[in-house]
Amino acid sequence: MGGRHVVIVIAPERFRDEELESPRQVLVREGHRVSVASTRPGEATGMLGARVAIEVTVAQLRAEDCDALMIAGGGGAPAHLWDAEPLIALVKAVHAAGRPVGAICLAPPVLARAGILHRRRATCFPTERALLELKRGGAITVAEPVVRDGTIVTADGPEAATAFGEAFAQLLVP
Repeated sequence: MGGRHVVIVIAPERFRDEELESPRQVLVREGHRVSVASTRPGEATGMLGARVAIEVTVAQLRAEDCDALMIAGGGGAPAHLWDAEPLIALVKAVHAAGRPVGAICLAPPVLARAGILHRRRATCFPTERALLELKRGGAITVAEPVVRDGTIVTADGPEAATAFGEAFAQLLVP
């Protein structure tokens, strides 16, 4: 069991540290291989001071490169991820392949913009702008910490990061 390749995408700056680390720890503990991607190469900086080496840029990835795709949130997500066309295309392709896709905090609007939340239950960090993006994407917004709808998992913020990782890991069980 396990052994799947999960790509976690973070903003190059102001990603939420625990929204990367907590799910990554859960996935590694379950035996999965985790790669960290972003919209630009180099080192990403978290809101709480984490420094993370970016292994691959989103533009370099194809759906075939990952068994699952997860997007961490944080203050940098709207500026760096919401309009990132290579990320939106990757979300569409991974979802179309029937593979798990997840997003937490301020990252679920990427899923909405990719068109995969239409008529799906989803949550996000409850800012007016993020909730509006989910509604524009046709999501049924719910105020729950973690929401799973089919192969999509969303979560509302850092406090839900471990539960988000656990719900996502369940989708990787054969």
